[in-house]
Amino acid sequence: MSLELLSQLESKIQATLESVELLKMELEEEKQKNEQLTAKNEQLQQDLNSWNDKVNGLVGLLNSET
Repeated sequence: MSLELLSQLESKIQATLESVELLKMELEEEKQKNEQLTAKNEQLQQDLNSWNDKVNGLVGLLNSET
């Protein structure tokens, strides 16, 4: 009976280790996606700031014309 229990325990441990490995791989993928999204967000923020500067410059020109 104890050999059967050890076999079941071994199976459960193996399944758990496989689950942990899969979760590690998923975590790495999510970290990479997060890095890509962070970089994209920074680029979009820079674009927004650039457009804001341009709009403020044009508004400033319109105000100085009047």
